[in-house]
Amino acid sequence: MIIEATGLKGLKSDLAHLDEVTTKLGFVRWQWEYTRATYDFKLEDKASKSVYFLRVNARVESGKLESPYAILFLEDAYIGKETFPHGLDYNSPIPESVLKISNQKLAQLQQLLAD
Repeated sequence: MIIEATGLKGLKSDLAHLDEVTTKLGFVRWQWEYTRATYDFKLEDKASKSVYFLRVNARVESGKLESPYAILFLEDAYIGKETFPHGLDYNSPIPESVLKISNQKLAQLQQLLAD
C-alpha cells in the first residue's frame, strides 16, 4: 500500500544525513545498490501478532551510494505485511493503529530532513 501525501516525496539529502536521521527514527537501510536505497521501519501489531514494514525508497541524484556526499531524493513511502519466509504483501489491509504509527514516523522523518 502506497502512503499518499507524506510530504516526503522529492525531498533531498546527502547520504550521511539521511542515514543519521533514519537511524535515529528506527529505520534500517537494508536494500541498496549504487543508485538506490530502501529504508525500512518494522512495526508489530500485538492484537493480530502480525509484522508490518514501513518502507521509504531513495534514489541517487548525484554521486554513488556509500559516499557520504551522495545526494539522494526520496520516492514513495509504502507499507506491507510480512509474509513467510521473506516477503511483503502490499495488498493486505493495514490496521489503523499501524497506519497511525507509520504516519507519525513519516512526519518525523519529513521534519528532521527539512531542518
